[in-house]
Amino acid sequence: MSPKPAPLEELTVDAVLAISDPSEVDRDQHGPLDRLMINVGNVVAWAFPLLMFAIVAQVFLRGNGFNQAWLDDAQWWIYGFAMLTAFGYAITTSSHVRVDIFHEHYTPEKKARIEVFALGWLLLPFLGLMTDTMFHYAVSSVVAGEGSDSPNGLHGLYILKSTLPVLFVLSCLAAYGVLLRNLRVVSPVRLHTIIIAMLPMAIFMAWRAVVYVMYWFVYLTNSDIKARRIMREPIFDYALMIAAALVAALFVYGYLRNRSQVEG
Repeated sequence: MSPKPAPLEELTVDAVLAISDPSEVDRDQHGPLDRLMINVGNVVAWAFPLLMFAIVAQVFLRGNGFNQAWLDDAQWWIYGFAMLTAFGYAITTSSHVRVDIFHEHYTPEKKARIEVFALGWLLLPFLGLMTDTMFHYAVSSVVAGEGSDSPNGLHGLYILKSTLPVLFVLSCLAAYGVLLRNLRVVSPVRLHTIIIAMLPMAIFMAWRAVVYVMYWFVYLTNSDIKARRIMREPIFDYALMIAAALVAALFVYGYLRNRSQVEG
């Protein structure tokens, strides 16, 4: 008589939720930024039924000799907007694809340290760079009044491109929210610990802020200078050093403030 097969291992509640509704996993640990991203994601998720309708409608119309170019554009608009929103949602809910054989077996503390480094030192600098790049990309599109390549397409393409920096800002907020959640596991969340956890992003943000302030200062105080020559002014050679000094000063302030609170 053959032995009875071993019973299947019961799925945990988190395992079921990770498949059915990842936003409910560790809901009690979510902060305001996490809930913001989840709420935005839940609203934008309704774009996918709309996308399916647009695809089916275009197939039906084209099959009957009524091709609508604007429906082709609409499909790309909806898909691009929804997928970029889903990027931030996946960060918040940890529903992105993980290909690893080690991470899931680590202790919660070790997992948190890895997440803090990955989010603060790798992902956030990339998102910050993309936000800044997409901002200029969107401004150029708005100034040019960019439209569709098709005469019958959607001609307000600059509207879609204007959402790109906004969606990357949402992704930054999502990554920052998850960073805070993991940072709480390994250390107290204080100003100086946050700066260390996201040091490259902090320096990048300070650098870009200094550059923009310098740009407008030169622009407003030199009426004869051309816009393309502003960034060549010698003052911009010191922007990164000023930014690093500001971040260092903010770190010292946070550290001393926390120390005085502990001693008090």
